[in-house]
Amino acid sequence: MFSKPADPLSSPPRSGQTPAQSNAGKSVLASDLKIVGEITSAGAVEVMGEIDGTLSARNVTIGGEGRVKGSVQAESIEVKGALDGRVATSGFTLRSTAKVEADVTYANLVIESGAQIEGSFKLAR
Repeated sequence: MFSKPADPLSSPPRSGQTPAQSNAGKSVLASDLKIVGEITSAGAVEVMGEIDGTLSARNVTIGGEGRVKGSVQAESIEVKGALDGRVATSGFTLRSTAKVEADVTYANLVIESGAQIEGSFKLAR
């Protein structure tokens, strides 16, 4: 009559689904967090703290208090805080509070009035 439910962590992923895809969600790096090294995610990453290194994800948001120094690669990147380094992305959005010093390769670019930018911008073909 009663049965113990299966442990979702011990069951294999459904057909056509890898473990990384099934857990790909949004990771938030809090404002009190400083990371030195490499970060890789199959999902979205929101940076409220500080990263010194390499960041690779599907979508990246650098919050108003967030700072990234290094290389960033993602399908879309939105910057509200500070970014210093190299960027490769399809969609690059700089909000009015952004402070960017980078070499950027992009397909689509949005820059709000007030954003501070310095560096090179190259259209990906």
